[in-house]
Amino acid sequence: MRRLLFAALIFLVIGPVPGAVMRFPESDLTQSAVARPLAVAPAQGGAMRFVRGWHLVSPHSRFGGFSAIARLRTDRFLLVGDNGYSTRLALDERGGAVAVRIRPLPTPDGRPARKAMVDAEAMFVDPESGRTWIALEGINQFWRLDPELSKIESRRKLRGWPRNRGAEGMTRLADGRTAVFSEGVDEDSRGSAALIYTGDPAAPGPAPTRFFYDSRGKGLVSDAATLPDGRILLVHRRLGFDPVFTTIIAIVDPADIRKDAVVRSRTIGRVPVPLAENYEGAAISVEQGRTWLWLVADNNFNSWQRSLLLQFELVDLPPKKGSDSKRPRGNPAALLLLAM
Repeated sequence: MRRLLFAALIFLVIGPVPGAVMRFPESDLTQSAVARPLAVAPAQGGAMRFVRGWHLVSPHSRFGGFSAIARLRTDRFLLVGDNGYSTRLALDERGGAVAVRIRPLPTPDGRPARKAMVDAEAMFVDPESGRTWIALEGINQFWRLDPELSKIESRRKLRGWPRNRGAEGMTRLADGRTAVFSEGVDEDSRGSAALIYTGDPAAPGPAPTRFFYDSRGKGLVSDAATLPDGRILLVHRRLGFDPVFTTIIAIVDPADIRKDAVVRSRTIGRVPVPLAENYEGAAISVEQGRTWLWLVADNNFNSWQRSLLLQFELVDLPPKKGSDSKRPRGNPAALLLLAM
C-alpha cells in the first residue's frame, strides 16, 4: 500500500500522464529564450560547490519538461524534454540565452507525437561524430539520431521493464560501454534493475548484462553521467513536503558492476534547499582543469515549477577503491562503430 501511495504522489506532482497527447493552452513557436541569473548564495556542502544558476524561460509553447542535458562545448547546451522536443542554446558573456533552436524530435513514422512515443528521459552525445543517443520511456527504446536530430539512424527495444518505470539514466563509460539505470524497477529485493551494453545500445547486438542498483535512502534515479576518472555520477530524486524535491548526488564505480551483482553508491552532495527543483538531467564537463556538474530541472509544464540550469564544481571527490585493472579496455568510438 505504501508503494502505491508513493507512486500516486509521483503522478500527482510530476505532471502529464504517460500515453496522453501533449496539449498546450496556446501555440507559440517563437525561437527565443531568456536565461535569468539566480540571485542565491546557498551554503556549500559535500563535494559540490555551487557556482551559478539560471531560470530558463521562453515564449515557445514546447519549451520545458527537460529530462536530459548535454554540454556540447563552452556555454553551449543541448536539452531534451519528455514532450519530444529538443532545445539548443548558448549562454553569452552576460549569462543570456542566445542561438536558441527548439525543434521536435523525429518520430519513426512521422505521426503526431504522443507522450508515450517521445518520452525522452536520458541522453548522451558523441563529441566526435555529433550523434546523439536517447533513451525513451513508454515505448522503452533506445534511438541513435544524426547530428542534426532530424533522423533516427537506428533504434532498439528495451525488453522486460515496465512502460512507466523504464530507462531514466544513461551514460557512455570511458571504455565504450553504456550503462542504463531504471527509475525504479525494484520488484527484485536486490534493488532497481540496471544494464550494461557492450556496444551500441540502439543497434542490434549482444544482450546487455543485468545488475542491480541499491539506491536505499537516496530516492529514485533521475539521470547518470560519467566522471573524468571513469566513475558514474547518479542523480537521485526524493519526494517530500518541505521541500517537495530533494536531489542527492552519488557516485558508483563501474569496477563493481558484474552480472546480477548489487551495486551501491557513495553520496557526494545534494542540491541546496534554496535551489530545490525536479532535476532530471545531468552532464559533466572538464574545462581549464576543473570538473563541472551541470543540472537541469524538469518543470513538467506546471506553473509552480521552474526550468533551472545549475553549475557546480566538483571538488575533493572520494578516491577510487583499488585498481581499475579489471575494467574492460578499448576505444569508445571504435566499439560503437563496430556495433553500427
